Amino acid sequence: MRISVLDIGSNTVRLAVCDVGDGVPLPVHTAKWKLRLSEQVGADGSLGEEATDHLVKALLAACEMSRQWDAPEPLAFATAVVRDAPDRADVLGAVHSRTGLRLRVLPGEAEARLTFLGARRWMGWRSGPLALFDIGGGTLEVAFGRGRTPDFAASLPLGANRLTNEFFGSADPPSPAAMVAMRRKVRHQLRDVSARIRWEHPHTAVATSRTFQQLARLCGAAPGRHGPFVERALRRQDLRRAIEQLSGLTADERAALPGISGPRSRQSLAGAIIGHAAMKLSAVKSLVICPWALREGILLRYLEDGADWWADLEHHDGTRAHRDGMPPGTRRSARLSSTTGGTTRIAATATGNRLRP
Repeated sequence: MRISVLDIGSNTVRLAVCDVGDGVPLPVHTAKWKLRLSEQVGADGSLGEEATDHLVKALLAACEMSRQWDAPEPLAFATAVVRDAPDRADVLGAVHSRTGLRLRVLPGEAEARLTFLGARRWMGWRSGPLALFDIGGGTLEVAFGRGRTPDFAASLPLGANRLTNEFFGSADPPSPAAMVAMRRKVRHQLRDVSARIRWEHPHTAVATSRTFQQLARLCGAAPGRHGPFVERALRRQDLRRAIEQLSGLTADERAALPGISGPRSRQSLAGAIIGHAAMKLSAVKSLVICPWALREGILLRYLEDGADWWADLEHHDGTRAHRDGMPPGTRRSARLSSTTGGTTRIAATATGNRLRP
């Protein structure tokens, strides 16, 4: 059986075509289109016609490539850059009318839950109670669990690109004051989530996403060409030193460093600040870099729970628990319940407990 998945992120559209044997998705072809949608949004976050046109062209090319590799229509999903756009309905409508794809927009918590599933399968049960951190362009996903799905999952507006635009703007390199202000916001937003991770005391902490992979490479991890089975880790003390290094360089200078790509060099410093704060506040000294993440989590859920699960993921809000990537009958373990005065409160309901501010 062959299947494909299409991921629309803040920087890149990625296609993965996989063969499935014994329920394990094995890649046979991957491709990406560097659209940098996050750099094309308007002042209010709207994508607009030009960015939408670029997206549609990339999706048409991805669908054609999927057919060339004898895969059915891709499981296409978008994350924060489309989810947060005021003109989201127009974007989704244009995609559907011009490509035939019904693009699903995943809620942030669903991202965290599905990414956790991918990481759990890669790491295996010997990893024990597992904490997950994933830095995207628009959001930071955090999850913790002892089983197949997390007991706790949250999505916070702490993406590397989002905070770069908010605090650094066009300054290159940014001022020390801007870095202090960014770190203060990150710590404030992470307060409740990190308290939960500390309380759970995970046996293993993993990091997914290109941001963490590139930071790990900068800090001495093996390059990607050595393959996915090489053990890679990111130590908190090494990441702290990386922040000092990155903070004194321009984006072009960062792009010359090991692991830091040109398209992500501008936001690499923000990613390092977010990652270090998350590790420190959660009392995590080292992260295992996990190659499986959201795309693999979606493929696994599709394979295990069938096409009905995917069809039931609404392309708009997906407010019910099973629409958020949760198994039928599972209660929402954590949600972003309210945001007031810049403070994000996390409500935990799986055990009947509530995290206190």
